[in-house]
Amino acid sequence: MQIIRGGLVLDIGQRKAAKADILLKDDEIFEVGPPDMAAPEDAREIDARQRLIMPGLVNAHTHGHGSFGKGLGDKWSLELLLNAAPWTSGGFTLEDKHLAAQLNAAEMVLKGCTAAYDMYFEFPTASVDGVEAIVQGYRDLGLRVTLAPMMADITLFRAIPGLMDALPPELRARAEAMQAAPQETHIAVCRDILEGWRFDRDCAQPALGPTIPLHCSDDFLTACRDLAAEHGVGIQMHLAESKVQAAAATTRYGMSLAAHLDGLGMLSERFTGAHCVWLDDEDLRRMSANGANVAHNPGSNLRLGSGIAAARSMLDHGLTVGIGTDGSVSSDNQNMFEAVRMAAFVSRTKRADPEDWLGTWDVLDMATTQGAKLLGWGAGTGRIAPGFKADLVFLDLANVNYVPLNDVANQIVNCEDSSAVNSVMIGGKMILENRKFTHFDFESLSAKVAEAVERLSHQNSEQRAVSEMMARYVSSHCVGLACGHRKQ
Repeated sequence: MQIIRGGLVLDIGQRKAAKADILLKDDEIFEVGPPDMAAPEDAREIDARQRLIMPGLVNAHTHGHGSFGKGLGDKWSLELLLNAAPWTSGGFTLEDKHLAAQLNAAEMVLKGCTAAYDMYFEFPTASVDGVEAIVQGYRDLGLRVTLAPMMADITLFRAIPGLMDALPPELRARAEAMQAAPQETHIAVCRDILEGWRFDRDCAQPALGPTIPLHCSDDFLTACRDLAAEHGVGIQMHLAESKVQAAAATTRYGMSLAAHLDGLGMLSERFTGAHCVWLDDEDLRRMSANGANVAHNPGSNLRLGSGIAAARSMLDHGLTVGIGTDGSVSSDNQNMFEAVRMAAFVSRTKRADPEDWLGTWDVLDMATTQGAKLLGWGAGTGRIAPGFKADLVFLDLANVNYVPLNDVANQIVNCEDSSAVNSVMIGGKMILENRKFTHFDFESLSAKVAEAVERLSHQNSEQRAVSEMMARYVSSHCVGLACGHRKQ
C-alpha cells in the first residue's frame, strides 16, 4: 500500500479543495481521509506537501498520428487540413506509428493528462499490427487509451458535393485516382482487431472511428453500428465540425448530419460526436434522447475557424460532454489545461447572461468525470474517491501560477498552463516524478522522432506539392458552399 500525505486535494464533485491524505491499495484509491490518518506500517509514504492533487485530466478526442505534425499549416480550415492529410499523415511505417503514439502520450503525461480517446489514422485502413504498435506506444508511457481506428470509404473530393468538378482537369484526374479502402476491408480488419484484442481493458480499450458521416457510405456506417453493438465497444465520429459539413449534409441527405445518423440507428450511449459545432437544439434533443455523448474541442475549433460549439446547451440537454485537444496537426499541442480554459472562455460568447457561462467547476467536471464516462471508464476513473483508479496529478503550489493562492479551482482553470505539473501517477505508479519520466527515455524518443519526420518529409514531398496545388480550389469551393448554406 501507499499513503500520500500532506497534499491539498481537489474534490470536483463536492466543489472544494482541502488538506487530506490518500491511501492507495494496488492501483486504486482505498481511502481519502484527514491529514495524518492511520495507515499500515508498511505503507510507502509519498510526501505531497506543497502539492495540489487533482484527478488526471481525460482527453476526450485526440489523433495520435498527428503528433508528428504540430506547427504545420497556418491559415488552414478543416477542409484544407484534410486536403493536406496525404503528406502530413501518410507513409508511416509500423515503427513510426509506435513512435507517434509514444510522443502523443508523453506530451499528455507532461501536461497532466492520464487517459485519452484516440482516433488514430492508418492508410489505407487499420491493421492488427498497427493498432497493437499504437496501443503499446501509449502503454509504454502508462497512459490509458480508448483507441478507435479512423476510417473512411469515400475520399474528401467525393464527399463534398461539387468539389471534384471544381478542380482543373489535371488535378481532377489525380483526385479521381485517389481511392479509399472499401467498407468491407475496414470492417474485416476491425473484426480481427476486436476479436484478437490482447490488452488489459482497464488500461486500453478498442473502439471504432468512422471518421466523418459524409466520408462514409451508409452501408459502412451501419456495419460499424452492428460491429460495435456485437462487441460492446464505442464509436467516435467527427460530427458537424465545419459549416461545410452542415451544408454538404443538406445537399446529400436533405437533413442534418445528426438526423441522418439517427435514421441509421447510429446514435446511442456508445456514440461520441466530436466537435458538434453545427448542431441546433433539435439535433441536441435527438442526441440526448439516444444517450449520445460529445467531445468538445474548443482549441481546434478556433484554430481551424470551424466555430464555437454550444457546450452549455449540450449540458442543458443532458448530454455527457468531455473536453478534447484534437490532434496536434489541428491544434498544435496536447495541453488539456489550455483546452479546459478555452472551453470556459468560448462559452461566454454564446450567451449574454454570465450565469449561463461554463464556470470553473463545470469545465473541471467535463475534463475528468464526464470525459472518463465517454471513454468507457466512468465508474473507475476521473475522481479522487475510494474504488477509483489512482490516476492523480500533483501540481506544484510553489509555481508562479499559484502565488498567491487565492482560489484553487479558478487558478487551475484560469492560470494553469501545465508548467506546475510536478508528478503524474497512473494506476498507483509514478509515471512522471519531479518533471522527469521514471521509466521512459524521452531523449531517445526525441531523436527517433526527428529522424522519422525528416524521412517522411522527403518521402511525401511530391504529395505535398500536389496537395498545395489543390488547396486554392478546395478552399474556394468550400468557402462558397459554406457561405451559400441556409438551414432548411
